Amino acid sequence: MSSKKSLGDYEKKRDFKKTNEPKPSDNDINTNEYRFVVQEHHASILHFDFRLEYNGVMKRSIPKGPSLNPRDKRLAIMVEDHPIPYMNFEGKIPDGEYGAGCEVRTWDIGTYEPLDELDTNAGIEKGKLTFKLYGKKLQGEFHMIRSRFGSNQRANQWLLMKKKDEFADENFVLERILNYGSRRDLQPSTQGKRQRQSTSPKRTTKKRS
Repeated sequence: MSSKKSLGDYEKKRDFKKTNEPKPSDNDINTNEYRFVVQEHHASILHFDFRLEYNGVMKRSIPKGPSLNPRDKRLAIMVEDHPIPYMNFEGKIPDGEYGAGCEVRTWDIGTYEPLDELDTNAGIEKGKLTFKLYGKKLQGEFHMIRSRFGSNQRANQWLLMKKKDEFADENFVLERILNYGSRRDLQPSTQGKRQRQSTSPKRTTKKRS
């Protein structure tokens, strides 16, 4: 299926005269870059979208968000393809539209490097993807494996797991680093360099007179 045809479901669900979400364009197709974005979706229930760029579109969704703890197995669901410009989208989805009332914020953004397959589509066919992320918050090696569990064994359910490396954090708590600012505050890190979260300033106590 071509990238343009795969965006049909995305277009059918949206009225682009009402929503500021990006409309697919021929200019979005045939990109050779490997980019990723993690977006917070603040709705009645907070959930996340983790999108990998390949074949000219953005794919995947992770309801509970990614984790740097190798013990965590996060469900990743194949949702309808989104156009490449969606990785830069932030804002509130208007009433009457698909996902109405949800406010989208960028949690992390950067690039990724496929490790086990030169062709990402081949990895999807095999049911296993291994890649390195180069973001500000997410870095290092990750595995994404197709889940074999479930009554209908749908091929759109995967598990995202962090590999044990220098970027792993067994004390990782996603809620501690939710982004309440703008994507302008997030710049992809230099490839191969680890970025540490800044620590909170020490509190000082005033002496009583």
